[in-house]
Amino acid sequence: MTWKRVATAAVLMPVVIALVVWGSTTLVAVAVAVLTAVALWEYFGLGEAIGHRGYRVWTVICAVLLVFQSARDGAYAVLLTKVTTGGATLGQGTVGRSFASVSYPLSATLYSPSTLFFLFVIGLAFLILWTRRALVEALPAAGISCSALLLVAFPLSFAARLHAIPAIGREMLLFACGITWAADSVAYFVGRAFGKHLLAPHLSPKKTWEGSAGGMAGSLVVAWAFSYWIKIPFGHLLAMAAIGNVAGQMGDLLESAYKRSAGVKDSGEILPGHGGILDRIDALILCIPVIWYYLVLVNPRIAG
Repeated sequence: MTWKRVATAAVLMPVVIALVVWGSTTLVAVAVAVLTAVALWEYFGLGEAIGHRGYRVWTVICAVLLVFQSARDGAYAVLLTKVTTGGATLGQGTVGRSFASVSYPLSATLYSPSTLFFLFVIGLAFLILWTRRALVEALPAAGISCSALLLVAFPLSFAARLHAIPAIGREMLLFACGITWAADSVAYFVGRAFGKHLLAPHLSPKKTWEGSAGGMAGSLVVAWAFSYWIKIPFGHLLAMAAIGNVAGQMGDLLESAYKRSAGVKDSGEILPGHGGILDRIDALILCIPVIWYYLVLVNPRIAG
């Protein structure tokens, strides 16, 4: 199983790196939309295993729209964001301290995530009221559909939003992927070699505190390596690596909870050695938004 895991990672990682570094935000959004659709399909499969048959097609449509809206919103914010250094805009290549001072007109409000969520609710209402499903399915179907959009699609859409940040967006999305990959790999091998104390036995019988600590160390090492590439103070990179790692481990355990609830080992079989797409991206689902919010709320200074 280990060689399959390593071989799959060796094939996928260069593809992801090339896409993030050289691809446009639109292309990244397309890739994220595809991943989101597949992950949602697997999520709905978990729901069906316990008798919760959701509205797959409508949820996937709204999820894809959410990803592209997020990419558009990120790009639009770039045009309206002012930085404090010299009065230049971030889009001109001058980097500075603040991502604040963004104001949105009516058009941006109409294309906001809240509007898309409302559209989703309206569509869900029509499906519940005018389809021929048994009424006993109404609440489970609404619940699994809403949770799919909220727990998977919404946080994953931040990948396109993060990529759209000027000057450092590509690097920071790759940073999020890097700390997650390092944490996953180091935790796996450290846990197999030294793991004795179970981290969450009711959720994942193989995850250990030793593996978790090893994963954190792996993320911090990646932050150190990125400090030679990303011109953000090393302390901020360490902080983002640490909170990103914690968020990623939470995402991993959260997906384990879904699978235990459904009584299955993996969300799918599309990736040899890893399981399904949801198994592969579970940590990124929470890690990427955490990195985004750190950049927006903390505003670390970026060297020119």
